[in-house]
Amino acid sequence: MNAEYQVPAGLETAQAAAAAAPGAAPERARDPAQEPAPGPDSEPPWPGQGDPRAALGAVRAEVGKAVVGQDPVVTGLLIALLCQGHVLLEGVPGVAKTLLLRALAAALRLGSKRVQFTPDLMPGDVTGSLIYDARTARFEFREGPVFTNLLLADEINRTPPKTQAALLEAMQERQVSVEGTARRLPAPFLVAATQNPVEYEGTYPLPEAQLDRFLLKLTVAVPNREDEIGIVTRHAAGFDPGDLAAAGVTQVAGVAELAAARASVVRVHVSPEITGYIVDLCRATRQSPSLLLGVSPRGATALLATSRAWAWLSGRDYVTPDDVKALARPTFRHRVQLRPEAELDGTTADGIMEAVLASVPVPR
Repeated sequence: MNAEYQVPAGLETAQAAAAAAPGAAPERARDPAQEPAPGPDSEPPWPGQGDPRAALGAVRAEVGKAVVGQDPVVTGLLIALLCQGHVLLEGVPGVAKTLLLRALAAALRLGSKRVQFTPDLMPGDVTGSLIYDARTARFEFREGPVFTNLLLADEINRTPPKTQAALLEAMQERQVSVEGTARRLPAPFLVAATQNPVEYEGTYPLPEAQLDRFLLKLTVAVPNREDEIGIVTRHAAGFDPGDLAAAGVTQVAGVAELAAARASVVRVHVSPEITGYIVDLCRATRQSPSLLLGVSPRGATALLATSRAWAWLSGRDYVTPDDVKALARPTFRHRVQLRPEAELDGTTADGIMEAVLASVPVPR
């Protein structure tokens, strides 16, 4: 799965370009994610200021100071931020899912919170609730952890459907309604929900309606031998996952760069042939004999958005069939449902997608 994305050449050299940029801010001994974001008049010059693509390349390099061997996942999270979508992370414990979100928040100076989803977690524990204030004799709303920029919903399938559904409005409408009053969430807002692919005892599988709200499903794989040696070497040298500032992770971009990048992504050209190719891929999943449920039209628009973001990150202002192929699996794998007999035969969603990509003619 680590080969799901290939790192664009422009991003590989982002760290060196950032270091050589004039006026680059020096590293500061602090954790930027713990400080309020500065106002527009007080923002320091970032290494990629004026070039959103270089700024996001610097973010990738910055996250790499704390997280080793997860470049595809970092790229997927950046694509989700560009598309204003959400991400489902699947991986065994101990592969740095929490550290990924914290490092990304620090590099962008965004707020981040983590919620451990458990069977006794209530919806109000996530969204917030009205609390009676005896001093004022009034009910006041106390914000829940969902009021942040990057929310890590850890082991989301361990909480009952009632609490899972509490995130639906937040993910789709970017607001929380309590007692008839809608309260807007901060922008940007991204939910990164984790699942353990091994443990299924005591879990509540996410319904199709909620799975469809996630833009991407990314596999956080166990690093290869070389990367794992690098991880252990870092820890032997004193690396502390709880102290990102000591690891040298600093802010290299901000909300303004994200907004500029999004504006650039929506200007990426999509030809009628590419649009037809995306639709044909979705329709092919609906006709697959191994699938009980194929990709919905929302999945088609999701693939359009992710392909555009990937094309822009790759340095192009137009989408190619290869962009669509690169993002088809992470965009579609959680939107399809296998038939029971296909599961018994060992068929996987990724295997179905490989067959679909091979069967649909590629536009020339």
